[in-house]
Amino acid sequence: MPRKLIFFYNPISGTKSKTALLELLQSKTTAQGLDFELIETNAAGDYHFLNDKIKEGVTDIIVCGGDGTVNQVATALLNSEVNIGIIPMGSGNGLALAAGIPTNAGKALDIIFKGKASPIDGFYINQYFSCMLCGLGFDAQVAHDFAKQSKRGLSTYIKETFSNFFSAKAYPFILEIDNNRIKAEAFFISIANSNQFGNNVTIAPQASICDGLIDIVVVKKMSKARLIFSLFKQIKMGQITTAGKKYHKEDILYYQSKNISIQNPSEAPLHIDGDPAITAKHFDIKIMEKAFKLLQP
Repeated sequence: MPRKLIFFYNPISGTKSKTALLELLQSKTTAQGLDFELIETNAAGDYHFLNDKIKEGVTDIIVCGGDGTVNQVATALLNSEVNIGIIPMGSGNGLALAAGIPTNAGKALDIIFKGKASPIDGFYINQYFSCMLCGLGFDAQVAHDFAKQSKRGLSTYIKETFSNFFSAKAYPFILEIDNNRIKAEAFFISIANSNQFGNNVTIAPQASICDGLIDIVVVKKMSKARLIFSLFKQIKMGQITTAGKKYHKEDILYYQSKNISIQNPSEAPLHIDGDPAITAKHFDIKIMEKAFKLLQP
């Protein structure tokens, strides 16, 4: 069956030039002799019309954008035989980097042309799908504030992170993981399928996009100075841990499971794959193995 591609490009995702991208897509895909369409992403994020496109012979959906757009497209294509590809154009590109997809558009496009797709996991947080990472607390507040900014990109994200750091507060949580009940006051909780926030900033060093497990990182209440030190060890040193054990002097807890329940009585803010989302007082989180097929090296 001949391949037919759709390229979705997000005109506001990240900071890179979209004119140069479109010229690259047109020239290189034409040279490959592949049928393709270029379509701008829509603000509503509803891509269920793609099921009709698949019936018309579309074999590959390529997202030229960030993790939020990947989430929206993947949600519409769960359990489909169509391949999803990524040309990283977002502010973090966490899923692409976790999968080994380069941020250089030309090199990412070469991976797409090779057509090697493998199934990867995702997970549900209540009724919402996530293909990479969800967060409750501090990092979610950063995501909410970042989304309000007219200028995107890493520099804006760093600015919002520092802006929120000194006013960040801990939230009470109760987690139920494999019959264990854990009460904790925490600055944030990361629920991870990939190993990072994005930009190669590791938060869940054992996480894999295809191991059938969700990784949970609980960053507990502590002084801000100690928080910086603990996160530095976690992010920059990539400290590997044994799931379910405490480390960093019990400042950070790390677990792996297929199902998690989290009570969030103070309604700490939520993000899903980097995009702000409506929070809740209770979350049921369940792995979805082999959720979709991703074009990878």
